Formats: sequence, structure tokens, C-alpha cells
Amino acid sequence: MPTNPNCAVVNRFIEEGINLGKIDSIAQFVWEDVVEQVPFPGQGPGLEGLKDVLRGMRSAFPDLHFSVEEQIAEGGKVLTRFEWTGTHRSEFLGVPATGRSVKVWGMVLDRLQDGRIKDTRIIMDIFGLMMQLDAFTPKG
Repeated sequence: MPTNPNCAVVNRFIEEGINLGKIDSIAQFVWEDVVEQVPFPGQGPGLEGLKDVLRGMRSAFPDLHFSVEEQIAEGGKVLTRFEWTGTHRSEFLGVPATGRSVKVWGMVLDRLQDGRIKDTRIIMDIFGLMMQLDAFTPKG
């Protein structure tokens, strides 16, 4: 278990909100006016926009599972390197269900304020995801 309280908040958000799919529970980890610095296409603002993204991901990948590979905390910031896996069961980012299993890497930098996530910046290998879904095939 992480000794840094901010890491503990981020890890509980991942476990409860993403892995267990308890999306309505994330309000205890995230401020209502949370700012996603790099939003998903079409993502609305704040907590509700984040919930919509998580619902969309869980719908497309019902067995979605995030694993924390590495975490660094400094002050109120937590950098998490993660991998997620899932089976593509319904449309995601315009790609119809393929039934393919995927493994995607990424990093997220969360800034916490008073024990909850205030803003976040996610970098995820969407290009690699699209290749795994056969939505994009590089030439050559």
C-alpha cells in the first residue's frame, strides 16, 4: 500500500472507479470542477465529463482493467505510469466492436488539492490502440 496519501487517493480512484466500475463513487476522489488538460474527443467538463468517458470505456471494454506500473509523487502531484487491458465489445472512438483484446500503456499526471484530484493530464497510446483494433495499418 502506498505511503503517500495522494498516491492512495489515485490508486483508490483507479481500483474503485475504473477496475470495479463504480463510476458514481469517483466523486469522493475527484472535485466536481476537475479539469482534464487533455480531454478525450467530445469529453464534457468536470466530474460529469470524466464519468461519461469512464462509462464509454467500460461499455466498449467491459473487462477494462488498469494496472499501476510505476508511481512518483511530489508535493500535490502524482505521476502514474499504467497499462490497461480489455476486450473491445462495442464502439470506441468511432471503431465498431472487434472482439480483440488490447493492451495500452499511458501516463497520467494528477494534481490533488485537499485530498481529491483537481486537474489531470493523461497521455495514452491511442495510436497503438487503433493499430490493435485494426483501425489503422501503417504503410510499408
